[in-house]
Amino acid sequence: MEESESGDSMTIQRRVGLLYDERMCKHNTPDDDYHPENPNRIKTIWNKLVANNIPQRCVVLNAKEAEDKYLLAVHSKNHVNLIRNISSKQFDSRRNRIAAKLNSIYFNEGSSEAAYIAAGSVIEVAERVAKGELHSAAAIVRPPGHHAEHDEAMGFCLFNNVAVATSFLLDERPELGIKKILIVDWDVHHDYLAVWDQILIPVAKEFDPDMIIVSAGFDAGLMLPVYGAVGDPLGGCRVTPYGYSVLLKKLMDFAHGKIVLALEGGYNLDSVANSFLACMEVLLESKPIAGSSEAYPFESTWRVIQAVRKKLSAYWPTLADEIPLKLTSHKAPPPHLLISSSDSEDEVDKTPNIVSDNMVAVVQEITEPLSKLKVEDSHDQAATKSVPWRSELSKTDIWHATFGLNMWKRRFLCYIQGGQVDGMGKRCSGSMDKNPPKEILWKTFSHRLFFGHESTRTWGSGGVAFLHPESSVDENTYMCMYQITLEQFNDVLFQENVSSNEMDSPAFDLADLQSVTNQGSVSLEVFKKGWYHNVVYLGKEKDIPILTITCSLSDVESFKSKKLPLCAPCNEYANTLIQGLVEGGQLSEEEAVPI
Repeated sequence: MEESESGDSMTIQRRVGLLYDERMCKHNTPDDDYHPENPNRIKTIWNKLVANNIPQRCVVLNAKEAEDKYLLAVHSKNHVNLIRNISSKQFDSRRNRIAAKLNSIYFNEGSSEAAYIAAGSVIEVAERVAKGELHSAAAIVRPPGHHAEHDEAMGFCLFNNVAVATSFLLDERPELGIKKILIVDWDVHHDYLAVWDQILIPVAKEFDPDMIIVSAGFDAGLMLPVYGAVGDPLGGCRVTPYGYSVLLKKLMDFAHGKIVLALEGGYNLDSVANSFLACMEVLLESKPIAGSSEAYPFESTWRVIQAVRKKLSAYWPTLADEIPLKLTSHKAPPPHLLISSSDSEDEVDKTPNIVSDNMVAVVQEITEPLSKLKVEDSHDQAATKSVPWRSELSKTDIWHATFGLNMWKRRFLCYIQGGQVDGMGKRCSGSMDKNPPKEILWKTFSHRLFFGHESTRTWGSGGVAFLHPESSVDENTYMCMYQITLEQFNDVLFQENVSSNEMDSPAFDLADLQSVTNQGSVSLEVFKKGWYHNVVYLGKEKDIPILTITCSLSDVESFKSKKLPLCAPCNEYANTLIQGLVEGGQLSEEEAVPI
């Protein structure tokens, strides 16, 4: 609360950003044929907000087009090139043929611009919230993004807008302090309030995000009878605007309310507009949410929720707790009409009263895959907490000095956050701790860089980079240094040498750190068959040890004697190395000549 000059208290006004740009309406079907994902979706939402004076109460932001380098952190080069050029005249004769080969995609002369603006706009609002300029924000964008894949447009989506914005904050703006982002996709595929309360909310508490980005699809405004609530004869046919406001309000308790909404689906114009309005009222905290939000689902849905909690409890210990019997003993009555506590009764009246007999089975079919979920790519906090060495080594930082491909930040982040970049034939599993490096610096070292071996599983034919473990005044090599934890360094070591980070004990612990500081290098027996088993000490930066990993001196002699082959890298490998030097500011575009 803050006080006015007269001494009266008043509620602090939340600064909420709002972004809309009509240029995104240029994306349409080639012949203006009807399609559910059409320009009227965002026009209707904007008009509804204007009619309710929402823009006047928000900070209205200008849209920006996304830069290719940020899109390439999520999508392949071929995919970005296609979307950039698909609206140009050179594609006029084949645009429709290309779209026909994709799943639920159309293109026209306005698609490229709209896609770049949609992705750039989500980046813009997310960055403003991350900086603290805004408490929260919403982007009314299209085409939507959450179905777009790494190398292919899909399901009405061209770029994965939320993924691009998330990657931007974590990888490009580490100084903003946003290390953990919770992405919530409330598309049609959920069991809403009960899943929210019994799965998402407990996990969110344990994850403790710095920020939340909601892939705000409003498809469920059309269907899905999944829940009932105290005092209301629910179990009805869809999630109303009131329902969405309840879901969003529950998220406001996390990340100090730093929430970004990015429009995804939602194809009933009245429903999507009313739902977006309800969410804006929540972000502005201008209206209390009336009515009950307790969720009592069908008995079969309780069984699914309990199975999911049991499966995921290995990763999120909080889910191991039993749901109180007083909750599970309450079950929704047979589905009929959904009653809303908001102003959406007119919509509800239009909904059929009767739901097909097999809808419960449909709900179970939709949610059951969650019980088979393997959280392989997420930050396994439970594992870190339960393995003592991880907890211990997470408290010590080192500089990991990289050469070759790992000088390109996006390539190195595959070892931390999982994934792969163009040219890689194999995906990295990532570290248990997926927090990005705390700082990145460039330095040159008096060591020789060379290329050896004839092929790799990751890059195919061609040599890979090695650093001579001994220094030489005649040599000079660029190296990119990442400040990471000793725990993360162990995960990188394992992935470099055995393609895994599943280990019961560290390969390089605090005693090894002391040894390498004293001796200059330590060869790790556990990786003796690996190519990068030699940890070399390069000094200190800001009183933090600088370590690199390369081959041993005996390996160098084998290369010299041709027992091991020296071999130039493949074009993809060499171009990725050059790209790292360019993006790191060590070479100009003119100096960097792609192979």
